[in-house]
Amino acid sequence: MQIKEAAERLGLTQRRLRHYEQEGLLDIARSDTGYRVFTEADLRRAGRIRDLIASGFSTRELRKMSDCLSDAGDAPCEGGIPLMRDKLASIDRMRAELETRREAVLQRLAALEQSLSRERARAS
Repeated sequence: MQIKEAAERLGLTQRRLRHYEQEGLLDIARSDTGYRVFTEADLRRAGRIRDLIASGFSTRELRKMSDCLSDAGDAPCEGGIPLMRDKLASIDRMRAELETRREAVLQRLAALEQSLSRERARAS
C-alpha cells in the first residue's frame, strides 16, 4: 500500500511516516516508479514507533532499540529492557520534580490568598 493509506490506517500523517523513515526507524521499499510501498510488517513497526513516541521516547532513543521494533520484537526483546528502564527512571525524576514545583506553587498561592484575605479584612 502507498503512504496515504498507511497513514490513514495508523492514524498518522504522511509527513510523520516520512519523518520516521528519515530518522532511520523505517526502511520502506519503493516501487519502480519511486512510490513508497508499505507492507503489513511496516505498518506494525510504524505502529510500535508511534506508540513508543507517545510514551515519551525520542526517535534517537528508538534507534537504539531498533531491533525491538520489528516483528521479531514481538517476542521478548532483551536489548530494549535497559532502555525502557532508563526511560522509566527519567519519567520518575521528572514526575518528582514536577511534584516539587507543584508544592511550591501551592504554598505561594496559599500565601498570596492569605495576604489578600488579611488586606480585605483590614479594608472592611
